[in-house]
Amino acid sequence: MRLILNVVWLVLAGFWLAVGYALAGVICCILIITIPWGIAAFRVANYTLWPFGRTIVPKPGAGTGSLLGNVIWIIFAGWWLALGHLTTGIALCVSIIGIPLGIANFKLIPVSLVPLGKEIVEVP
Repeated sequence: MRLILNVVWLVLAGFWLAVGYALAGVICCILIITIPWGIAAFRVANYTLWPFGRTIVPKPGAGTGSLLGNVIWIIFAGWWLALGHLTTGIALCVSIIGIPLGIANFKLIPVSLVPLGKEIVEVP
């Protein structure tokens, strides 16, 4: 079931959302000082391509640096990525088949706003 959901997700939403994260990651890496945000953006882009069967958990040991970095991320990139998840999730929820995908989009909103201090793990 995870495979089917991931393939449908990739076709309907995942590819374009991952492109948005990759674009944010490239911009952050070009600006050199923002490379940690770029790495986080690439990590979330990977998760956005294939989200079913994986989840996001808080990273142990993430502290004040992650908090400050997340505030900066929200201001410059997080809000428009979260808006992309929100609009895509609403569009997917219009059809019955798209409801699970829309819910997955809504679950990605928190990590799009605060990607630092999180890690992606496999669901058992």
